[in-house]
Amino acid sequence: MHARTKTRLASTLFLATLAFGAPAFASDNPAMDASVARVQREWERIKYQTKDPAAQHEQIRVLAHDAAASAAKFPGRAEPLIWEGIAQSEQAAMSSGLSALNDAKAARKSFEQAYQIDRKALEGGAATSLGTLYYRVPGFPIGFGDKDKARRYLAEGVALSPDGMDSNYFYGDFLITQGEYAAAAKVLQRALASPPHPDRPLWDAGRRAEIKALLAKANAKLRRS
Repeated sequence: MHARTKTRLASTLFLATLAFGAPAFASDNPAMDASVARVQREWERIKYQTKDPAAQHEQIRVLAHDAAASAAKFPGRAEPLIWEGIAQSEQAAMSSGLSALNDAKAARKSFEQAYQIDRKALEGGAATSLGTLYYRVPGFPIGFGDKDKARRYLAEGVALSPDGMDSNYFYGDFLITQGEYAAAAKVLQRALASPPHPDRPLWDAGRRAEIKALLAKANAKLRRS
């Protein structure tokens, strides 16, 4: 890879973090639920309470290792694979250059495996996560980003979780990147209307703040048009 391409990769990969957080759930495997919940709670703490970037990066690295162990402990289950992918994508967002791209590819693999196992798991979490990767990672020749795939997966995520906060948030964010501000505003309003999640207060409050900021951006664009 040429030096100029490496520089572009370092500066463009993951302009914003993935930070997908599927809602709490209960499956037929309490041990797996507990393992996934531990990863989920740690992700929330790192994402919304750890302020130092260096500390956040190191803690996400550790979490990615723990999430991989959780997925290995429960083979054939989509839920821990989705959370492994979330940790890997967060790691990509905090890295640069080829390290970021390798982490993004690892996340894509985890999400694809989860999608093949059970695309409905965690309210369509694999589809939403794949869609988010495809629009936030640069396209060829730098990365594997693909806006058409992003739209397809994100729309599927909303179809699987029509009232979900994350499914609508990420679809709305994607629509903003495409200049579709009216559609984005509608989707983001639906995200805000999602019922509160008292079992996950950090994620609920943090995500709602992010949605409100995006909605304000979409409305500002509409006022200027």
